[in-house]
Amino acid sequence: MTTSAPRRPRQDAVDNRAGILTAATAAIANDPQASIDTIARNAGLSRRALYGHFADRNALISEIIDVGAERFNRIALTVTDTDAPLALARLTSLLWQEAAHVQVAASIALDDAHVASTGTALAPLRAAVAAILQRGQNADTLRTDVDVATLARLVEEAARAAITRVDASLPEARSLAVRTTLSMAGLSWRETVALLEAHPEILGAPSSGGEH
Repeated sequence: MTTSAPRRPRQDAVDNRAGILTAATAAIANDPQASIDTIARNAGLSRRALYGHFADRNALISEIIDVGAERFNRIALTVTDTDAPLALARLTSLLWQEAAHVQVAASIALDDAHVASTGTALAPLRAAVAAILQRGQNADTLRTDVDVATLARLVEEAARAAITRVDASLPEARSLAVRTTLSMAGLSWRETVALLEAHPEILGAPSSGGEH
């Protein structure tokens, strides 16, 4: 007896699902309590059609979290600086840019109801951050008064606070997120200023030719 391979979803179904996720992210960014009806309307679908893709609102939120986590995990792979403080600063800046576009949705992903599942989805990013911190501790360029697992948790909580409590529209928001993370990792404010002056591209200024 032969078994056939599972059929790939039709392209229109794939497009509809992607459209729902985009519409849901936008709707939640505008109103954290956006209903299924609002999300379906924004996606140009009926409520029944939306339920053909997602069992309920929680399932939809879970997929938004997973999709966002995949983007964050990919970003982590782009940071290749060997210097740990520089790598941490660059990674924080890139992640902040991504999160700032959908800050309310990101805040929901990091609230107490979802933070556990979000953490699981972000396992590759967490591993990348831990590797940077371990490298910094080995080189004595990041704080060594706590073990790397504790330091990673402190850095993660600082980032969580920045995403959920800092107004992303403020001009200084990105800089504040980077500076807060570096401070938690053990850099003094003078060391942070020197690093950012040497690498202005981290905060979006034209690079002076420093290495990436």
